Amino acid sequence: MGAAVLSVQGLGVATTRTPLLADVSFTIDSGERVGLIGESGSGKSLTALAVMGLLSDGVRANGTVELAGHEGNLLERPEREMAKIRGSDMAMIFQEPMTALNPTMRVGAQVAEVMRIHGTEPSKAAAKSRAVELLDSVGLPDPANVARSYPHQLSGGQRQRIVAAIALANSPDLLICDEPTTALDVTVQALVLDLIVRQAQERDAALLFITHDLAVVATVCERVMVMYGGRIVEAGPVTEVFTDPRHHYTQGLLAASDLSMPDGSRRERRSLPTIAGSVPGAGHFPDGCVFRNRCEAATEACTEVPTWHDRGDGAGYACVHPLGADSSSGHGARDD
Repeated sequence: MGAAVLSVQGLGVATTRTPLLADVSFTIDSGERVGLIGESGSGKSLTALAVMGLLSDGVRANGTVELAGHEGNLLERPEREMAKIRGSDMAMIFQEPMTALNPTMRVGAQVAEVMRIHGTEPSKAAAKSRAVELLDSVGLPDPANVARSYPHQLSGGQRQRIVAAIALANSPDLLICDEPTTALDVTVQALVLDLIVRQAQERDAALLFITHDLAVVATVCERVMVMYGGRIVEAGPVTEVFTDPRHHYTQGLLAASDLSMPDGSRRERRSLPTIAGSVPGAGHFPDGCVFRNRCEAATEACTEVPTWHDRGDGAGYACVHPLGADSSSGHGARDD
């Protein structure tokens, strides 16, 4: 892997009265593909919005977010500066393309606009021509005709490819994908996933892929982070985490899955078929280990926030009663 493109340290997000994220820390290198998984309400999308500087009014972030090529903490940048960075050095593909696209503008004009805003093409004509090339690069048939179309005239899979073309137009160093294939059928999903991975590889971009679909992570990503209750509870190489989880929440997510690993092996089913209870609403997670009110292994010791046990190379877990025979030895506390 190359140098770090994104570094997030101690990220916290909260409203005036309610904490939403706490102590979220990770890095992503150039060319690296990292998945962020967890149930709805775990804080995955909120993490991405904080990094992009797109939090709603009344929601505030603290900690440090650093992007290669930009000095200082992005969380301290005014919106006018963040607007220049978004769409240029970092970009995001959202879940629902119809809300990301302007229904009153032709597709080609929307792709061209992002290049004109950031000055990556010298003229309107050059941006228009480049837009058609980008639509072709994301596998859309007859891209010149697609460029003249409005979003409602295209299928969901076509619209998602257009959103990808817009995000990739200025060759960002960081690409964030937030559930980009959830609304697509399986065949189209595979095509869009292949497109995103291929385009990221061609640009040597750092990729943060947010999803609840573990099979997608196993296909797309090299490393995975497991989030629950606004905290990262486990992280590591996909094969390692999916075949030998340390955190009971990770085990619960994996229990009902029948995954093929990147090396072709299949993950053995675990004994825990479901996770008891449901994800609490914002501000209602327990103190200490955020998973303890749903965990069969929880004890009084879990009322304290668990130490992060570092397994090296970005891998680790935060659990007082970890799974695995060797999990009680050889691990130090988190030093970041």
